[in-house]
Amino acid sequence: MNILVISDTHGNVNRALLACERTKQIDLILHAGDGSAEADLLRSALEIPVINVAGNCDPDSGAPREYFWHCEGKRFLMTHGDAYQVKSGLARLRQRGHELGADGVFYGHTHVAHYENSSGMILLNPGTLANHATYRSYALVIVTAEEILCHHYEIID
Repeated sequence: MNILVISDTHGNVNRALLACERTKQIDLILHAGDGSAEADLLRSALEIPVINVAGNCDPDSGAPREYFWHCEGKRFLMTHGDAYQVKSGLARLRQRGHELGADGVFYGHTHVAHYENSSGMILLNPGTLANHATYRSYALVIVTAEEILCHHYEIID
């Protein structure tokens, strides 16, 4: 399964659409918060399933704060990250992922692209697509029964 992961669009649906256009064969779009309106626009504009969680800048969103699901025999958690104080480190988020037995945890909030494989669990922040950012990025995650591959891509205007 090919999964486009975005976060922190902060009103910029155009870059989200550009990420979709540049990423071939997307089976699912995940939005890790601070852009529930953009997730809704993508959901209505595309024929690709879109799953999103609410971030700290999504006060009126009906989206959950966390989303846990299974894909290709693997377990994933998506959260915005503010509830786990990810700007101060990833220990709390890592602990939550281990509590759930997650193979991968997707988060946002920091606006910084990040990837690590920690004790067999992947932590991935796709970065931000916001106007005010100097580095704008998204991620493609390829999930098979055998592995999880993650790639970051920069969007340059």
